[in-house]
Amino acid sequence: MSEAPVAEKPTVLVVDDEEDLRDIMRRMLERRGYATLVAGDHEEAISVCRDHPEIAALVTDLTLPGIGGGELAGAVGDLRPGLGVVFISGLPKDIAVTKGLVGEDALLVKKPFTADALLEALKTVLA
Repeated sequence: MSEAPVAEKPTVLVVDDEEDLRDIMRRMLERRGYATLVAGDHEEAISVCRDHPEIAALVTDLTLPGIGGGELAGAVGDLRPGLGVVFISGLPKDIAVTKGLVGEDALLVKKPFTADALLEALKTVLA
């Protein structure tokens, strides 16, 4: 039995409490060659980060139950300094910033979004 090929692109952790959206984002990324891991909430996301040091970027919904995506990014950033983060939200960025959900320098992709928009944001945080 041969070994699986080494991923050419970084591993991305996709976090969203909506299973359908999580699966759509996973498929968008995998079609473009990214390895993906998924989590449905912040606790699962932190656990996955502890178990997978290869994670290079986090794509997370901004409004997760329990703690928000901004808080999750902070917690995951403590485990993985330098981790790229893309937030997904139905809120426009200026409102998310005003509400204190993300910082001014955060990269936020507004729902609904295209695969190209998600991939461009991901490339930006990984650069």
